[in-house]
Amino acid sequence: MTDLSIDARLLAPDNDRHGANLIIVAVAAAILLAGAVALSGTISWRQGWLFLLGGALGLTLYHALFGFTSAWRVFIVTRRGAGLRAQMVMLALATALFFPALAQGSLFGEAVHGELGAVGIGMVTGAFLFGLGMQLGGGCASGTLYTAGGGNTRMLVTLAAFIAGSTLGALHLPWWSALPNVGTVSLIESLGWLPALVLCWAVMAAIYVLTRMAEIRRHGDLEPGARTKLRGARRFMQGPWPLLWGAVLLAIGNFATLYLAGRPWGITSAFALWGSKVLMSFGGVDVASWSYWQGARAASLHQSIFADVTSVMDFGIIIGALLAAGLAGKFNPTWRISGRSLVAAILGGLLLGYGARLAYGCNIGAYFSGIASGSLHGWCWLVAAFLGNILGTQLRPLFGLAVER
Repeated sequence: MTDLSIDARLLAPDNDRHGANLIIVAVAAAILLAGAVALSGTISWRQGWLFLLGGALGLTLYHALFGFTSAWRVFIVTRRGAGLRAQMVMLALATALFFPALAQGSLFGEAVHGELGAVGIGMVTGAFLFGLGMQLGGGCASGTLYTAGGGNTRMLVTLAAFIAGSTLGALHLPWWSALPNVGTVSLIESLGWLPALVLCWAVMAAIYVLTRMAEIRRHGDLEPGARTKLRGARRFMQGPWPLLWGAVLLAIGNFATLYLAGRPWGITSAFALWGSKVLMSFGGVDVASWSYWQGARAASLHQSIFADVTSVMDFGIIIGALLAAGLAGKFNPTWRISGRSLVAAILGGLLLGYGARLAYGCNIGAYFSGIASGSLHGWCWLVAAFLGNILGTQLRPLFGLAVER
């Protein structure tokens, strides 16, 4: 059976030979179940379900290898566009689900709202820096979490730097936000949800078609997906999944987040919270006085980290990816990281975290959820971050990082 996933070949050979790591599977499953029960009892039933939803998203990201960083780099270098086209499918389904609900302001009787960001110098700069950091750090926000959970030790370094950069970005955000901007622009409010949906679908269709044309022009045909001998339940449990499966499940998962949390999926605001709490624990830094932590955000700084929706979902993504790696028999962390690669991981992580705060989100919160919310800043984020990826791809060889040829 042929897969759409351009990265499926990375999993298929080992999956054909090895069974699941039952110890890792048992540990990850126990953490997910126990965590959901504990959160339901101490915080709310919604928090318990959001933890499990994070786990499902982490498993999906891992099994479908649904990356943004590698997909963009592959298209930049080789014009292979399967990853970009899968993102357009994901966005098309998400907007179809989101726009009517956001226009109504409720979903199954629950109040919901989208993620809107101001379009301006700070946002565009942040998205560009994030895109640059994607290629140096080796992942985006979702990619950092699921690969770290899957046993990639280099991504633990990127994650630590990501948290530090996001915390610094929170400190500096008021200055960047004061730079010239046009404010938030909701396509749903400006055009109506149906015209906005048609416009967004037209742009997505154009990107889908143009990437096909570019790939055929360069190579003569579209790249065939990787093949795997796995079938049925074993393939579902161990992967690899086609990118199309990942696109559909991620869109549905974001829609489920909208219902359970009242707003779309996000990742990186939790990193600023974690870093700020660490600074508070050491003392000497009056984090609570930062403008970023005034108003609606103030409560989360003093509450349990498990009361924060984004944090709980991030933890779930990590454990879900651990479960997926165990099921695939791929959890085998190694601690050998070259010096240049380590420097790139740190620098990339700092850029990722800092850029995410300036841009009001990452590839999930700004790009995926922003476009799903009908926010103009989501589309602007895509353009600026893609330009950052072009520069980052050119810089990768300086740090000994591979570039597809």
